[in-house]
Amino acid sequence: MEKIKNLHIATERVKLAIKNGERIILYGDSDLDGIASVVMMKEIIEALGGIVDVVCFPNREQDGYGINMNALNFLKDKSPALFITLDLGTANVEEVVAANSMGFEVIIIDHHNPLLKIPEAKILVNPKLDGNTQDFKELCNGGVVWYFAEEAFENKIPETLGNSLLTLASLASISDMVVQVAYNKEIIEKGLKALEETSRLGLQAFSDIFGKLRTNTQKIISSLNTAESSHFQNASYLLLTSDSFEECETIARELADKMFYKQEQIKSITAEVERRISGKLDELVIFEGDPAWKSILAGSVASVIAAKYRKPCFIFKRMDEESVGSVRSLREGESAVEALKHCAEVLVSYGGHPKAAGFRVKNKNLEKFKNKLTEYFKR
Repeated sequence: MEKIKNLHIATERVKLAIKNGERIILYGDSDLDGIASVVMMKEIIEALGGIVDVVCFPNREQDGYGINMNALNFLKDKSPALFITLDLGTANVEEVVAANSMGFEVIIIDHHNPLLKIPEAKILVNPKLDGNTQDFKELCNGGVVWYFAEEAFENKIPETLGNSLLTLASLASISDMVVQVAYNKEIIEKGLKALEETSRLGLQAFSDIFGKLRTNTQKIISSLNTAESSHFQNASYLLLTSDSFEECETIARELADKMFYKQEQIKSITAEVERRISGKLDELVIFEGDPAWKSILAGSVASVIAAKYRKPCFIFKRMDEESVGSVRSLREGESAVEALKHCAEVLVSYGGHPKAAGFRVKNKNLEKFKNKLTEYFKR
């Protein structure tokens, strides 16, 4: 029995592309789950004898979350190609139509909650969709790619490759804060064991900074999550794929320094949010934004505030015409995605998980957005 719907079809299509020498593009999200998924898929394809022609990561602040027209215009000269998205794509209905029209054949490998419409990709692999068993629905995207590897190698993954993939899948799972049950727990435990003896230079480089890898897993994850994509490239991806230890040491140190600086920024923004909401604690949602705040920090700030005040928290960076932000909703029975669905008519885009999601909204609609959120949570 197929573990995840369409997984076998996806692996067979990738194998056919390798056999026929087709161009392959990997397009992943810029957080650790997306980056790890891209690295994993690249190594799977190479182990099967293929070549990845282009790897691409969007900048959420500049380009928007998921597949976006900036990226498609950047990649259009690479058409025709097999266009594989990792840790995104389920929410990109219009963008998939555009990709199809450019001659790309789209395979979406994602784990985010489906929205009101499903994109018309050639193949869509997502354990959250109907037809999948509950055990697999809690996987992060790195976990989904791990099972892609098992399917591709018919449960006979070469040992060295398997340990390497499991290490990345475990870090992605911890980073995405998956529920540690069933398959998630197995991936995390096996992956962390493999981390102790990893041959990946990019991870070894952190041992000189933090000490033993397994006991400093959270610092490694936080460092890898600080990399911001620029020109569709990402420093954490470069670190995890580099074969130069000198380069790895340089990148790892830069990311660790960014991580420490990021922690101070989060503290500062959190304090400012608390100052702002001190006089309106009776409101049902926490809804704050600022031009000076980085969108990459919004999720961390929202997590701290939501946990402390036990309210759904919406933190965003306000830009010239639009605002982009993150949601955290920690109380039992609440879903950030369902709340955003209720506001879909005033949003540019949105997506994510029940407890953690993101959004983009026109500044002219911010007040409407807040009012609709208040209306939703009154229920």
